[in-house]
Parts: sequence; C-alpha cells; structure tokens
Amino acid sequence: MARPRILVVGAGFAGVECVRRLERRLTPGEAEITLVTPFSYQLYLPLLPQVAAGVLTPQSVAVSLRRSRRHRTRIVPGGAIGVDTDAKVCVVRKITDEIVNEPYDYIVLAAGSVTRTFDIPGLVENARGMKTLAEAAYIRDHVIAQLDLADASLDEEERASRLQFVVVGGGYAGTETAACLQRLTTNALKHYPRLDPKLIKWHLIDIAPKLMPELGDKLGKDAMEILRKRGIEVSLGVSIAEATAEQVTFTDGRVLPCRTLIWTAGVAASPLIATLGAETVRGRLAVTPELSLRGSDGVFALGDAAAVPDLAKGDGAVCPPTAQHAMRQGRTLADNLIATLRGMPLVPYEHKDLGLVVDLGGRDAVSKPLGIELKGLPAQAVARGYHWSALRTNVAKTRVLTNWMLNAIAGDDFVRTGFQLRSPATLKDFEYTGAYLTPEQVRAHTAATVIRH
Repeated sequence: MARPRILVVGAGFAGVECVRRLERRLTPGEAEITLVTPFSYQLYLPLLPQVAAGVLTPQSVAVSLRRSRRHRTRIVPGGAIGVDTDAKVCVVRKITDEIVNEPYDYIVLAAGSVTRTFDIPGLVENARGMKTLAEAAYIRDHVIAQLDLADASLDEEERASRLQFVVVGGGYAGTETAACLQRLTTNALKHYPRLDPKLIKWHLIDIAPKLMPELGDKLGKDAMEILRKRGIEVSLGVSIAEATAEQVTFTDGRVLPCRTLIWTAGVAASPLIATLGAETVRGRLAVTPELSLRGSDGVFALGDAAAVPDLAKGDGAVCPPTAQHAMRQGRTLADNLIATLRGMPLVPYEHKDLGLVVDLGGRDAVSKPLGIELKGLPAQAVARGYHWSALRTNVAKTRVLTNWMLNAIAGDDFVRTGFQLRSPATLKDFEYTGAYLTPEQVRAHTAATVIRH
C-alpha cells in the first residue's frame, strides 16, 4: 500500500515548523513528505532590516532546511502557482520555469504573503520592498550607492535627491527599516567628508493616525520620539500619490526629490490562495480552528495565507500574520495531520499573544512582552533575546550573536556587493506575483494532464 503523500507549500515559519514536527513524529513508513519552496532555507523575516543595514550577514538569517538530522523531506525547488482541490494536484513552476504537477493526499498551504500594493502611479516600477532576502541585500547596495554617487556628484540638485530616503509603512517592518538604515547612513558620514549631514534626510510616512498602534499609545509615542530625535521625519495620515525614478509626491501635496522609495505598507495573502476559488477573509483562506478547509478533503492552511480564528480573543477575530502565531500553528497543524493519519480527533489552535518587540538599532528599542512596556536597553535585550531564541539552529544562533557582537565592537561597514548594479530592481522584480494561474487555468491544466496520460 502506497504511503499517504503530504505536500507542504512554503518554507516560512509555519511551513518549516510543520515539516520539522512531521519528521520528528511520523515514522518513515507512515507518510511521504514533500516541500515546495523556491529556496532551501527558512528566512527569519523579522531580522531583514538588520541585513539591509549590514548589522547581520544574509546567511545569518537564512537557515538551511537540510541541516536537520532528521531531514528526509523531498524539496521541490519552485513555487506553487495553482491548486486543484478536486484532482488533488498542486501545479508547481520550478526555478527552471518547468511546470510540473505534484499530486497529494494532504496539502498544507503555508504560502505566506506578498507585499500589498495599491494602484498608485509609478509605485511598482519605482519602489523597493522589504519582504525577501534579495530585496534586503539590494536595498543595502542601493542606499550605499546613493551615498557614493552623491559624494561624487557636482550637481547640487542630484546630490540632494540622492540623499532623501522615503519609507512608507508605519508598522514594524517600516519602522525598523527606517530606523536601521538611518543609523547606517548617519554612521557612514565620517567616511564621506564631502557630504553635508543636513542633506541626509529620512522620511517615514503612514496613512494611519498612529505609529505601530498594536504597541499602545505610550510605546508608540516613545518610538516616535526616538525616531524624531534621530532626525527621521515621521508623517502620519499621509501616503504616496505618485512615484517616479527621481521624485515622490505625497498625498498632502508635497513633492520630494528622492531616488529611494521603500514600500512596507502591509502584506496580502499569497496569490496562490485565489487559485483555489474557496472562501476567503480579506484575501486569506477561511479555515476552521483546526486549520482545515471546509468542504475540501485533505486541505489545510495556516500562517499569513489563512484566516485562522483567534480563539483567545474571540468575537470573530482572526490571528494576525506574525511569526509567533505561524510557528505555533505549524505545530498544531502537524499534530492534526498525524491525528488524521492515525484516526484520532483534531485539536483547535489557540494561543494568547505573548507580546511585541521592535528593534530600532543600536541601544534603541521598544517592547511589550506579556503586556509589560519597555524601552531603551531593557527593551533591546528583550527584542534581541526573543529573536535569538526563535532561530531554529545553533549555527544560526551563533552567526547572529557573532554578527551583533562584531557590529557593536567594530561598527558598520559600507561595502557594496554590486548586486543588480546595472539592472535596477523594484517591487515587481522580486516577488513574481504575476506567475500564478486562475482557478479556471488550474482546472484546465490538470484536466489536460490527465488526458495526456
């Protein structure tokens, strides 16, 4: 008798936690596990701003999936572009662009999220995101390149535009990105004696009336004060009206000469979810508390891609798209899959949020662990301690800790790698959101495949 086929889509916090638990708790004869992911690593997304700032090296936050001693999962290097739940087939585009079918008995949709964009003229052509390792590496090169070009320029207008930086999004990603990169450019000034420090200006804008409202009023104001003391101009109730290669127009009418626009204004569920044609909640797949899809046999979803009921809050709330929830959902889903295979009852997911941490670089941070409000060094200790403990392998923990210590002792470096030097890359070049099929295309593809065979 053939082993049941478990197909996991996505190697983020949710997907990897699910796979690792399945590997530990299932015997090799109980199931065949396959993981679909473009890269054979788990990205520790919350530390990307520190990669962009050069505090951490890229490999420090990219944890190899093949380091596990129990590793026996088949990894398909590619991205899922459609799911036919009737045929029980996932359509995968490999990194070679070859399209293959991956049949399954049980599928775990942990496809994560993509940067949420809006129909703003010039946005996707001229903005950069902070969602992938490649984007973080590219932004670092780009920001340092602006310093180099401004330093060499004899044109005052060009110099001014290259030294203006705009970050859109007052959530954790945007706030940490602006804070970490502003610290990088400030520390770089002593190596650029021809640059006027007053010309380097960072802007953080958000359409919301508060900065990181999840932190509460007090810590939100503390974070705002830290940013403004550093010289970061924070504008709330404002967004982008138009973006070009050399300037940004705000919705309040201001026009800013600018060559760097970083867009972190929220996330949306992976476009893969739309290929199922199933019920969604604000784009996220509607699932039961047990993380299964109603009316579809063997389909489970979790993490950023799923609207998981938040039983701890109640009143119809869904879990926020955070690593904290994704990791715990991965464990619950793995246990429910094992229970399904062994004919046992499923358990609902429930977890009370443990708090939030925001690392603003250097000695600056604000944190709210277990409802306790902290700022400064105590908050920094909590923030880095939390991130460090959440890293999955001892190798990753050692690398991150070593990088932090080296940066604290030796300071920043300002080396450009030349990544994408001649091909300016923007939002549309990193996340491949146009690669997905429609539900009709998925069904047509799987039907044609059946006929050919």
